[in-house]
Amino acid sequence: MKQPEPSDPSHFHAHCCPCVNHAGDGPSAVSRRGFLGGVSLAMLGATALQGMTWQALAALKPDDKPLARRRPLVVKPVFFYSTSSHRPMTSWRPWGGVETQAQADEEMIRIGEEIKKLTARADFPVKFLPLTPIKGGPLSSVTDLAAADVVIAYASSGNAAQLEELADSGKDVIIFVRHKSGPLYFYYEAVSPFTLRRRKNDRVVAKSFAEDDVVVDSQDEILWRLRALCGLRNTIGTRIVALGGALGWGIGPKAAELAKERFKLEIETVTYEDLKKLLQDAMADPAAVKLAKQQTADYLKLPGTKLETGRDFLERSFLLTQVFKRMMKQADCTAFTIGHCMGAPMPIARTTACMPLSLMNDEGYLAFCESDFVVIPAGMLLANISGRPSFLNDPTYPKHDGIITLAHCTAPRKMDGKHIEPVRILTHFESDYGAAPKVEMRKGQLVTNLIAGFEGTRWAGLYGEIVDAPFLPICRSQIDVRFKADPIQVAKRMGGFHWITGYGDSMREVAYALRRLNIEFDKIG
Repeated sequence: MKQPEPSDPSHFHAHCCPCVNHAGDGPSAVSRRGFLGGVSLAMLGATALQGMTWQALAALKPDDKPLARRRPLVVKPVFFYSTSSHRPMTSWRPWGGVETQAQADEEMIRIGEEIKKLTARADFPVKFLPLTPIKGGPLSSVTDLAAADVVIAYASSGNAAQLEELADSGKDVIIFVRHKSGPLYFYYEAVSPFTLRRRKNDRVVAKSFAEDDVVVDSQDEILWRLRALCGLRNTIGTRIVALGGALGWGIGPKAAELAKERFKLEIETVTYEDLKKLLQDAMADPAAVKLAKQQTADYLKLPGTKLETGRDFLERSFLLTQVFKRMMKQADCTAFTIGHCMGAPMPIARTTACMPLSLMNDEGYLAFCESDFVVIPAGMLLANISGRPSFLNDPTYPKHDGIITLAHCTAPRKMDGKHIEPVRILTHFESDYGAAPKVEMRKGQLVTNLIAGFEGTRWAGLYGEIVDAPFLPICRSQIDVRFKADPIQVAKRMGGFHWITGYGDSMREVAYALRRLNIEFDKIG
C-alpha cells in the first residue's frame, strides 16, 4: 500500500507514545519535542560538517563492516616472579611452585601457550604484546607498558611494591594467579591483603584495581574481562553524526553533555537544511537513484522479506542510507543518530528514517533513532562488547506475570551479528507513512536489556527471553520478553526512558566496563 505524502511539512505531526500532543490535546499534554528539550532546529549543528555537497559525498567509499573492524585491545602480559635458595634452619621460600629459574622458564612457556589459545578463541579484536618477565627489577623495565590498554599480571611471586605500583598506575590491570592450572602462585594467598588492601586495611585501597580484577586459574575469566575492556575502549571517544542535533529524551541537550563527559563522545551535528540540499542533489543523481533501486531489488530477494508498503518508500530509504553513510565517512566515523525523526525527515526524504537505521545496523554501523544520548552510550557499549547490533526500544510497564513488551520502528535484522531474521516492511506506525521494519525476532532467544538512567550515574540490567513477536498497534518491531525478576522491583528500578536490547548474555562484561566509569550497575533479579 502506498500512503499519501505530506504536502505541508509545517502541518505534519507525528508522535511516539507516551508523549503524544495531538491537535486538540489539553495544555498539560507534553510533546516528544518538549521532552527533547525544545531546541530549535535552526540552532542545532550550526558549525559542524558545514559545506557538504552531494558531489563530494558521492565520491566517498563508505566503510565496510565497521563493527567487525573494532580497534584491537592491546594487552601486555607481565610475569612477576622470584627464585629461592635453600638456607638451613630458617624459612627460605614463600608459598608457590616456582622456586627455580628453570621452573620460571617452564612457566613462561605455559603462559605463552595460554596466550596463543586466548588469541585464537577471542571473538573480539585483541593484540598481545610480548611477555615480559620481572624478577625483582622495577616496573619501568617493561618498556612497552605505555602501548598497552590493559596489563595481565601473572603474579607468581616477587616484590609486592611492583604489583602495587601497577595497581595504582591508572592502567586497566588483571591479576592472574594459579591454584590448580599450573604451579601454585604465592599471590593466590597474598593478592587481597597485599595488593588490594596493602597489609593494614580492611577495604580496598588500590587506586585502579578491585576485587573483580583478580582471576584464579580460569582462561575463560580472563577472556570475558578482555571482551569487556575491548568494548569499553571502542566506545570511549566514539565520533558520531547527529542529524538534527545532539538531544536526549527527557533532559534535552544535557544528555549529550553527560555522554561527552563520561564517554568522551565527539558529536558532529548536521542540520535538516543541510540534509535537504544533499537529498535534492542525490535524487537528481541518476547513479545514486539507480543504485537505490538495485539495492531495493536485492533486498527484497532476501529470504523472509515481505514488502507491505510502497516500493518507492523503500527505494528512497536506500537513497537516504547512501546519504547517511557518506555523511559518516565525511566525518570519519561509523556511528549515526537522528533527532526529531518522528516528523522532520519525512517531508525532505519522502520516506522515514526507520529502514536506513535498520540497514546500517545490519552492516555493522552504530545507528540510533531519536538522538537520545541518555541511552546511545549503552547501545554503543553493548554492540562493541558483543560484536552484534543493539536494538533501541520503548519499554512498557512490567506485567505481574513477568512479561514486558519492547518496541520501536527501527530494529536490525542481524541481531545475532550473522543471520537475518524474517521481516515485514510496513509503514512507520505513528505516521502510517514511509517504510519501517517489523523484525520477527526469534522466540526462545536470551537477551540482555540495558536501562540507562537520566542522570548518567546509574544503569540497570535485566535478562529476558523472547516469547513472542506480536503485532500490536505500536511501533512495528516488537517483542514480548519474559523475565524472572519481581515485576515490582523491575518497575521500581527502571530509569531513563529507552532501553537497549541485544541477543545473548553480556551482563557481566557491561558491569565490569561500567565500574571504570564510576557508573553504578544494578543487575535486577
